[in-house]
Amino acid sequence: MDTEREPVRVVVVVDDDQLVRMALRLVIDGEPDLTVVGEAADGDAAITVVDEQRPDVVLMDVRMPGRDGLSATRELLTRPVRPRVLMLTTFDSDDLVLGALHAGALGFVLKDTQPARILDAVRTVAEGNSVLSPAATARVIAAATSPRSSYARGSSREAARGQLSVLTERERETARAVADGLGNAEIAERLSISVATVKAHVGSLFAKLGVDNRVRIALLVRDAEE
Repeated sequence: MDTEREPVRVVVVVDDDQLVRMALRLVIDGEPDLTVVGEAADGDAAITVVDEQRPDVVLMDVRMPGRDGLSATRELLTRPVRPRVLMLTTFDSDDLVLGALHAGALGFVLKDTQPARILDAVRTVAEGNSVLSPAATARVIAAATSPRSSYARGSSREAARGQLSVLTERERETARAVADGLGNAEIAERLSISVATVKAHVGSLFAKLGVDNRVRIALLVRDAEE
């Protein structure tokens, strides 16, 4: 890690659980390349802090008293200089997580995720990349395809197949692995390629399919197979 660069500026936003905020601050501030520049206990306070501090990354809770994380994320991502938003969830609100991704959040992590993985997620989002763990991806796909979901699939099988038809065979295999909830290292092992090559394929999927996160890739694959 290059510690000579300016640290990534992070705002930690959670609900009214001060202990969670304290724990996240301790974990993040303990890293030489990350620094917490503010906290907030609800969506309105989050917007105020972000406007004041102009952080690189916002760690945003989905459910909060008053203004929720989805509403706050939507407003923050209309700013001329937009922060990169990483959502926190307990998965009692899958539709809100889907809404956050639709609004432009770069991913989400579970609140009980191991600290090291949260740090990795913050760094990944800071670089402009999406973060969706395999377990989380599977849950979101299930929520999105549920008839009760407000984000249920709108694409027809033919439309999805048309989008996927522009992919190479290897890109199709990568998309299939993403739909299975595999991470980059697991995809590399399945396809017998390097992790760097997997990242290149995923980047190509984003560009060719016009999507900005792995969940949307997975949903297109599921749509095409219906």
